[in-house]
Amino acid sequence: MSDHEVDVSAKPIENAWEMKIPEFCKEDNPHGLVEESSFATLFPKYREKYLREAWPLVQNSLSGQGIKAELDVVEGSMLVKTSRKTWDPYIILKARDMIKLLARSVPFEQAMKVLQDDIGSDIIKIGTLVRNRDRFVRRRQRLIGPNGATLKALELLTNCYVLVQGNTVAAVGPYKGLLHVRRVVEDTMKNVHPIYHIKTLMIKRELAKDPKLKNENWDRFLPNFKHKNLSKRKEPKKKRVKKKYTPFPPPQPESKVDKELASGEYFLKESEKSAKRREEKREKQVEATKVREEKRKAAFIPPPEKSRKQEKDSQTSTSLCQDVDVEKLKKKVKSHTQKQKKRKL
Repeated sequence: MSDHEVDVSAKPIENAWEMKIPEFCKEDNPHGLVEESSFATLFPKYREKYLREAWPLVQNSLSGQGIKAELDVVEGSMLVKTSRKTWDPYIILKARDMIKLLARSVPFEQAMKVLQDDIGSDIIKIGTLVRNRDRFVRRRQRLIGPNGATLKALELLTNCYVLVQGNTVAAVGPYKGLLHVRRVVEDTMKNVHPIYHIKTLMIKRELAKDPKLKNENWDRFLPNFKHKNLSKRKEPKKKRVKKKYTPFPPPQPESKVDKELASGEYFLKESEKSAKRREEKREKQVEATKVREEKRKAAFIPPPEKSRKQEKDSQTSTSLCQDVDVEKLKKKVKSHTQKQKKRKL
């Protein structure tokens, strides 16, 4: 077994983030690559000036890894390809990510970090997550925060560089931090405020410092936020109570003819039927007039008067309440006169 190989069979890995991956050196692949690989990406017109100035720095950083970089200003594209000197097979993918970040307005100082083994990049597409344009702009601004405060807090907690531009969010940093950034960005677009995630990340950071709580469950320390803006479904005024299931169908409702047969109206003549209807109508009218008259008379009915005994009892109760304690009144007047004399002196 060589020095750079990892002994996987020794112990089962519980936490993959703590596993140290050895560096891939030039001695591991002395013969180089067999085939040439290349990647190209387009860039917008406004990035042309910056890329022309920074392109010598890009070429210098990639030449150390044996990667050739070309800038085509006419077509507006950047190209990276392997050469005979390239010994790392994965570096071409890192170079591809680097030119993608440069095309998305990420500065060279941050994009260059992708070439390191323990640092990656993630481009999160947020344009399709929200349909309404105004709502999308508001939620994107919520991710940035006032004067970029929310974005800066997220960068400090995840150790990542985050750039929000247009319909995408570009992030550069360690792989664990990129997972947190993606989760925060997607939840913000789903109307979950980023401050909730920032609070949980801050608590986790403090708990990780304590060696006693390192291997314990942190759910009891983390805040449990509930959605308050979820509107309840409108419930009907009259709720239907479900009846018990029966395999038999409901009884057939009686028709008009069946009802007439049961009451005996079916066998009456037309003149008798019309006379009966008139009588029913008259009865209803009489009842309605009675109700109307009662309502009118109710306004003229005098209210119940109190008896003389009740009036006397009420007068005596008021007189008792109005009785004054003479001694207390004298003391109060005396104290008041003494105070006035003192003021004059």
